[in-house]
Amino acid sequence: MKPSQYNVHNLLGLALVTTALIGICQLPTQAQIQSKDGKPVSSSSKQPAPAPKGLAKPEVDPERDRDAEPDDFYKIISLPVPEDVILEVGGMATLPDGNLAVCTRRGEVWIVSNPYISGSARPTYKRFAQGLHEPLGLAYKDGDIYVTQRSEVTRLRDTDQDGRADSYDKVYSWPLSGNYHEYSYGPTFLPNGNMLVTLNVGWSNSLGHGVSLVPWRGWTLELMPDGKMKPFAAGMRSPAGYVMNEAGDFFYSENQGDWVGSGRISQVERGDFMGNAESLRWTGLADSPLTIKPGDVPNTGEPLYDVAKKFKDLKAPAVWLPHGILGISTSGMIPDNTKGGFGPFAGQLFVGDQGQSILSRVDLEKVKGEYQGVVFPFREGFSSGVFRLVWGHDASMFVGMTSRGWSSTGKELFSLQRVVWTGKMPFEMKTIHAMPDGFEIEFTTPVDAELAADPASYKVTGFNYKYHATYGSPVINRGGCPIKGVVVSKDGLKARLVVDSLRLGYIHEITAAGIRSENGRTLLHNVGYYTLNNIPDGEKLAVASLAPAPMHDHSMMASTSTAPPAVTKSTGKKAPATKSATAKPTGKTAGSSAAKRVTEMPASWGGDADYTINMGTKPGLKFAPEQFQVKAGSKVRVVFNNEDDMLHNFVVVTPGSAIQVGELAMKLGLEGQEKNYIPQTDKVLHHTNLLQPNTNESIYFIAPAKPGEYTYECSVPGHFYVMQGIMKVVP
Repeated sequence: MKPSQYNVHNLLGLALVTTALIGICQLPTQAQIQSKDGKPVSSSSKQPAPAPKGLAKPEVDPERDRDAEPDDFYKIISLPVPEDVILEVGGMATLPDGNLAVCTRRGEVWIVSNPYISGSARPTYKRFAQGLHEPLGLAYKDGDIYVTQRSEVTRLRDTDQDGRADSYDKVYSWPLSGNYHEYSYGPTFLPNGNMLVTLNVGWSNSLGHGVSLVPWRGWTLELMPDGKMKPFAAGMRSPAGYVMNEAGDFFYSENQGDWVGSGRISQVERGDFMGNAESLRWTGLADSPLTIKPGDVPNTGEPLYDVAKKFKDLKAPAVWLPHGILGISTSGMIPDNTKGGFGPFAGQLFVGDQGQSILSRVDLEKVKGEYQGVVFPFREGFSSGVFRLVWGHDASMFVGMTSRGWSSTGKELFSLQRVVWTGKMPFEMKTIHAMPDGFEIEFTTPVDAELAADPASYKVTGFNYKYHATYGSPVINRGGCPIKGVVVSKDGLKARLVVDSLRLGYIHEITAAGIRSENGRTLLHNVGYYTLNNIPDGEKLAVASLAPAPMHDHSMMASTSTAPPAVTKSTGKKAPATKSATAKPTGKTAGSSAAKRVTEMPASWGGDADYTINMGTKPGLKFAPEQFQVKAGSKVRVVFNNEDDMLHNFVVVTPGSAIQVGELAMKLGLEGQEKNYIPQTDKVLHHTNLLQPNTNESIYFIAPAKPGEYTYECSVPGHFYVMQGIMKVVP
């Protein structure tokens, strides 16, 4: 938008305009489920799809004084699953008749009829195929179902139309070493009929990092219908999510690990190298579009964007998802092609996270020919680990879930749920665009212009992650970006921020905690994370420089804050600011006195501990052992061995406080990993640091004098809900 289209608002001269959008669509009542031997589903059904729901007529909101909840706008409806069906979802597709095809990690494919639970009809589950090897992707094309097993893409065909697959035909296969971490995903169909699949690297417990033990592990492969294959791109670690956007460009989602500081989403083009060096073992094979080798990849710990400017073969991601804030294990993606049927986010991407059981929302834009964009929180509270997403014919979203192996915030082993837009407009930051001199925030409904024009209503912080062979990364190079001025559009739907100290390749946390809608509502989510790969050309705003905004207090994460700047009812102006009671960092682990992490045996112990506990880990976010017993006041040595393929710590907390401590660790936000996810609280008694895979640390402490059951946990976001054990203290 040109500068002339904006109006700079006087901070003392505007009154509130009270309007709201409401229109609640009636949701169907859940029906009981029939036997799985119900009527077969025909993939050639010509059942018409219901028209997408639109916005209801605007009217005054009778609940204007009540803070909005996510459920007011997007309801989560659980589909009942028969007790004898273990629906650990690996892939999903919507069939032409509106039914769902679902493949499971147990090697089955199910057809779910009437998943909308509409009217008096009941959902039915019928097994279409079985005996597959952990399929983690499914697609439908021209009457056939395609699944990606660990070692091949298989076409399933129902030749006699009895609702069961008669033909299991190999499209293409690739080698397996037998490593448990060799997952395979896809397929994604290209416009020319070819398919793309993405392959995990393996994992070595002895080495503590990923390994590509057989050809093409860590690659994207292009498969042809005639059974031929061409290597497409390399450098993937755990490419669980994949999608084509409306422009026909292919993207994949990546999980934190070695060479991956945090979750991210990247465009993939032929010949790209996405960053994981292990995959480059196979560049010497026929048809490889790359020639670089593992030893060519710089391992300096600089930000990936900076390395990519010097090492031209490396490709920077389009969007970073901050680890522990917007997930810990990025999964499936889906573009919003509902044309408004799912709300105001048409054209954006929805992204799942298996570990934290959440959905995030991503809006991409191209600047100087390269993708970049912003990610926002969207919806939490799913019952298992979010893995696959598909649209129903009524513009609702089906969410397929699993938690086996990597436990999730949602406690169920598996689940199938449906997200339905109620028709009511949420007050959100719809998107954020990069501008020549900062950012432009677009809102879903008009804002209070006085508050929106105040720079103090916003905060901007830049940060990054290390690109190195080590597992994950703490946040690095974090710094505030002063806001020089704000210009609000005449319609109240946009606020353009003039921002200093922006850095290319950095993630910029943009919070708008002080913003209110015209009728006084707070934003449903007040934070977005913009990855700035390029700054667009164009005219900069001529806004008089204001006093620089204060630097961020990073002791609490903005997106989890429950106390944005207060607004008085009488005037709508912010209440006077109060000083933060949060202690400033001291250089020691936050919330931990020296006595809480003692890594050398105290001299007073005389060279011996009363108890030595060898603590390990097991798959599925578990400690081994899950319980041990010591006497009150005894001398205890715990040797914590992280034998898992992800970061863990060992934290002893007061009885009944494990979840509270974990939630406090989440609120550390951008500082979480550098502070070892140890929050400042007396409920933490003893702890190790955050350990890399295949490393260990010993700590020494005196057992509590009061007998009882003391929980030990891993306080990493998402882990603490399930990764717990009991230290029983006896008299």
